[in-house]
Amino acid sequence: MRRQDVSVQAASAGGLKRVLGPVNLIALGVGGTIGAGLFSLTGIAASTNAGPAVVLSYLLAAIACSFAGLCYSELASMIPIAGSAYTYAYAALGELVAWIIGWDLVLEYAVGAAAVSVSWSRYVASLLAGWGIMISPRLTASPFETVVLSDGTQAHGLINLPAAFIIVAISLLLIRGISESARVNGVIVVIKLLIIAAVIGFGLPYIKVANYSPFIPPNTGEFGHFGLSGIMRAAGTIFFAYAGFDAISTTAQETRNPGRDMPIGILGSLLICTLAYVLFSFVLTGLVNYKDMLNDAAPVATAIDQTPFGWLKVAVKAGVICGFTSVLLVLLLGQSRVFYAMSRDGLLPRMFSVTHSVRRTPVYSHLFFMLLTGSFAAFLPIDQLAHMTSIGTLLAFAIVCLGVIMLRIHEPDRKRVFRVPGGYVIPVLGILSCLAVMASLDGLTWIRLVIWLAVGMVIYFCYGRNNSVLGQRERADTQATRT
Repeated sequence: MRRQDVSVQAASAGGLKRVLGPVNLIALGVGGTIGAGLFSLTGIAASTNAGPAVVLSYLLAAIACSFAGLCYSELASMIPIAGSAYTYAYAALGELVAWIIGWDLVLEYAVGAAAVSVSWSRYVASLLAGWGIMISPRLTASPFETVVLSDGTQAHGLINLPAAFIIVAISLLLIRGISESARVNGVIVVIKLLIIAAVIGFGLPYIKVANYSPFIPPNTGEFGHFGLSGIMRAAGTIFFAYAGFDAISTTAQETRNPGRDMPIGILGSLLICTLAYVLFSFVLTGLVNYKDMLNDAAPVATAIDQTPFGWLKVAVKAGVICGFTSVLLVLLLGQSRVFYAMSRDGLLPRMFSVTHSVRRTPVYSHLFFMLLTGSFAAFLPIDQLAHMTSIGTLLAFAIVCLGVIMLRIHEPDRKRVFRVPGGYVIPVLGILSCLAVMASLDGLTWIRLVIWLAVGMVIYFCYGRNNSVLGQRERADTQATRT
């Protein structure tokens, strides 16, 4: 029995509802993509890595994502069940690789959601401060960050309370149902796109051309700090900003016509988001000098302060908060579906694939990540969260591209509603581009990835291998052959 057949049969017993169409999928992709990478990490990547050339970093990341997006589209049309890169790796590369990528996806979704919630917290604090409502800086920062108190003294943060709160609120919405979540996301996406258009339109007249000079700041002598290496590292830092289209593929089992609608959703949202990223980052670095965005988790609020439009400042901050909310919704949705798929295949406890009798949502998966991601959001700083998320995303994309190649070799006649053009060229370019961006990330980020995967391997060999559906069937077949 083929590995994908095992997974498909297991999926058929699931309780997820097929209610999503192509418009829903594009909205989920845009909702999950435009967020922290644009509204927060633009400032961090510009100030510490690329300067105004962060625009080029977004283009480089988009090129790598376009290769991966095409590969995702082919696999999503072939294997229309929940799980995204985990499911594709399961079908193409086997159970062990599938486990590795599934565990890696926790970095992409759960840690990514934590990074977004930290920025959400900063924008909420900024908006409330404008209304005269002050939140103690120690309640919006992790214990690893130093904040300035109202009396001018410095102290370590205690807990990022707003970040933890929004994780809990979104998780409860997702438990309520996929249809309700998709409707809320659609409304938020419209607001977010209007805000982006407003920033670009009203910000253009106030751009200071001097802020673009030098467009590519000279390298400081250290790899990754400006110059060409800085552009590459910035691309790695912001790469998870494009993870939203990946999250679309986690909803394949809830899509009415996945073979047709998945490619539309993935490629359509990727095109819209790339255009928005390039234009927005160009305007942002023109309004604020990249040096002034150092450690600024809310650079858009800082940029709007350069314009005389008081109403726009409030509207943008409120719109950005809405935008972050939709990103959180999509990332937490994607994470729960990956765990659902892994549990369905027996690699995780069965509780994670149990769905609510009425809502038809994986309740225990949502509750687990509400606690895990909420803890990350409350106690870790945004820069470390971003690096961890980016390397997880890049590894997932590279494995998906490899999966296309392997399935074409082993199953050339399998029906493909969508096929990546150009033979193996695009999948190979996808692998190489993802590996190149991964290589630009710092050594500590790689160490964290290795440690994270090592922990995952311990869990696999202690639990997953002995309880997997595939393993049990193979052992049963072997026993039947012997008897």
